[in-house]
Amino acid sequence: MPIPSPFHPRTFELCTSLHFKDWAGYHAVCRYDTYHEREYFAFRHASGMIDVTPLFKYDIMGPDAEAFLSHVMVKNIAKLKHDQVTYCCWCDQRGKLIDEGTVWRFDDNTFRVTAAEPSLSWFDRNKRGYDVSIVDVTEQIAAVSLQGPTSRDILKLASDADLDNLKFFRMTPATIDGFDVVITRTGYTGDLVYEIWTPNKHACVLWDALMDAGKTYGIEPAGLDAMDITRVEAGFIMNGVDYYSANHCLIENRMSTPYEAALGWTVNLKREPFVGQEALIREKEQGPDREFVGLVLDWDEYEALQAAWGLPPEICNEAWRDPRPIYTPDGRQVGYATSGAWSPTLKQNLALATINTPFSAIGTELRIEVTVEYERKTIKAMVSDKPFFDPPRKRS
Repeated sequence: MPIPSPFHPRTFELCTSLHFKDWAGYHAVCRYDTYHEREYFAFRHASGMIDVTPLFKYDIMGPDAEAFLSHVMVKNIAKLKHDQVTYCCWCDQRGKLIDEGTVWRFDDNTFRVTAAEPSLSWFDRNKRGYDVSIVDVTEQIAAVSLQGPTSRDILKLASDADLDNLKFFRMTPATIDGFDVVITRTGYTGDLVYEIWTPNKHACVLWDALMDAGKTYGIEPAGLDAMDITRVEAGFIMNGVDYYSANHCLIENRMSTPYEAALGWTVNLKREPFVGQEALIREKEQGPDREFVGLVLDWDEYEALQAAWGLPPEICNEAWRDPRPIYTPDGRQVGYATSGAWSPTLKQNLALATINTPFSAIGTELRIEVTVEYERKTIKAMVSDKPFFDPPRKRS
């Protein structure tokens, strides 16, 4: 049974929909209102604040912490500077994805890893020979994500941090209402984002301070439904939806590599040996069999299918996660879409998909399966660049 997060006294009080789900063993708000539109538009036009405490968090410490993390991650963590955060992934010996997340560097010998699913046992299995300690701090640290164009203004009011000089994927210690926090420029909406981390005992005070500072900047508490749409717009991959951890796959076809999941840019091959390196070198030379791409669905074709039945066009107002086949124009299946959403900002019907490499080039015309009045049809879907939504303020 899910447990309350440290912010639950506030989130439960505000969640008039009573729509929660289990996220990594915690009660997590899907949406605060009956519909999530107010929360979505807060992310894109003001600021949305979401409880991200359920993320798994591991502190990695010791003289060999840098060498250990460089060994288990596909990215060379030795290049990470103090107070810098990086996004990366980790694989098994076959080069198959286990998970992806962030690595923070506090100092020479102290790091933090955030992950989508439990990874402690996997880290423990690979630490032999390294002078390093790994501590699971998931249940000790509360975190909220403040995302949207006014998020910096809100944090300036609430904290003493020098946010004008806090660069993208950097972090800084700060105080809010007299207690210590860590602020990172990370998030999951593809917008101007910050995440604020603090011991559990300060959670409710942190929530109140941010909500109070955000009153004149349009702050809204936000849930997972609104963020799911924004992460599709941002082209972000999701564990358990767009790919599956190799730890949970019964057959190899279900597994993915970083190159197949559009995470090849995180892989540093030319360095000291790391887990999965040999397999990834071979794949880099041969090229991946599949690629993770963005699709823009043809609205006119979809509208015409509905009109043939005398119906107006109808789409779900939430992001979807049910796999849908992708075909070539002549009917050969060449992949599958795993998530998608109608973008209120871009006014486009978007999807994220895994496509056989020969058909994955930007501009390729494909077909995606849709159902109209219980009949399976297809509409045009153009392979498009990701992210779909990429405002300059994200990195400003």
